[in-house]
Amino acid sequence: MRHLAEGIHRFQRDVFPDKAGLFARLATTHQPGTLFISCSDARVVPELITQADPGELFVIRTAGNLIPAYAPGADGVAAGIEYAVALLGVRDVIVCGHSACGAMTALAEGHDLAGAPAVADWLRHADASRARTASATAGEEQVAALVRANVAAQLANLATHPSVARALAEGRVRLHGWVFDIPTGTVEEVDAPRPAPAA
Repeated sequence: MRHLAEGIHRFQRDVFPDKAGLFARLATTHQPGTLFISCSDARVVPELITQADPGELFVIRTAGNLIPAYAPGADGVAAGIEYAVALLGVRDVIVCGHSACGAMTALAEGHDLAGAPAVADWLRHADASRARTASATAGEEQVAALVRANVAAQLANLATHPSVARALAEGRVRLHGWVFDIPTGTVEEVDAPRPAPAA
């Protein structure tokens, strides 16, 4: 904890003064242009990867960057998505997976999650991703394939949320899939699934 306290001190001394005007504006306005949904993994830092200033990204982080398909009821992920799309009016939504994802590795390698039942239940939101990559080769290639398939599957889940479906139909929002490669710092795009045509 000491290094975090020291970091706060450095922020207040070295960073905040140069951005005082920005923070003064942010104290009274909140208009991010992008909803960024990423993995909770500590190695994935959306603002660092995109070099975004405070106030630019509305960030939701979940294990495995998983987005449950919409269902009625209390759901923190759904509430965050609805708030960003319907109330804040973000124009872009990014779902960002990453290399060496622990959640995807656990699924690809069939790890025993009996001691982590909440994690096991949560990872069921990646069942479609697993099905798409069932025939992939083993090892790192299988994990990489699952990471990519999972981004595509979560984009499809995202589109089931009413606020997102409305915004897509009205052309107010665009969906993007990314995979961040930790050792190289590169970001690869994953094609978003096409929305079904209106009946």
